[in-house]
Amino acid sequence: QVQLVESGGGLVQPGGSLRLSCAGSGFTFSSYVMNWYRQAPGKERELVATITSAGGSTSYADSVKGRFTISRDNAKNTVYLQMNSLKVEDTAVYYCKAIRMVFGYTYWGQGTQVTVSS
Repeated sequence: QVQLVESGGGLVQPGGSLRLSCAGSGFTFSSYVMNWYRQAPGKERELVATITSAGGSTSYADSVKGRFTISRDNAKNTVYLQMNSLKVEDTAVYYCKAIRMVFGYTYWGQGTQVTVSS
């Protein structure tokens, strides 16, 4: 069955770094656009970063631009989110999403907690 499994979350001090991973299975990973979203307590889920199916194009929310980098390895069916210069306001549950717009297929992972605190 389709699965997206995030990992790499944890507790980090302000200014620190984390790398999140999201491993996909049960679908043709390389055909899907991949997103990272996050949801902080009491706030709506927001789009953080997007990468196209072949990895040739990326985009970022203004709040993370210059600090976060999305990448993917289609041979490993994995998308990554490298997060540098972390701020307290980056604290959230981070989710990956796979989308194949032509068919309307969308899959979500279960989320991984990132806490930025001193």
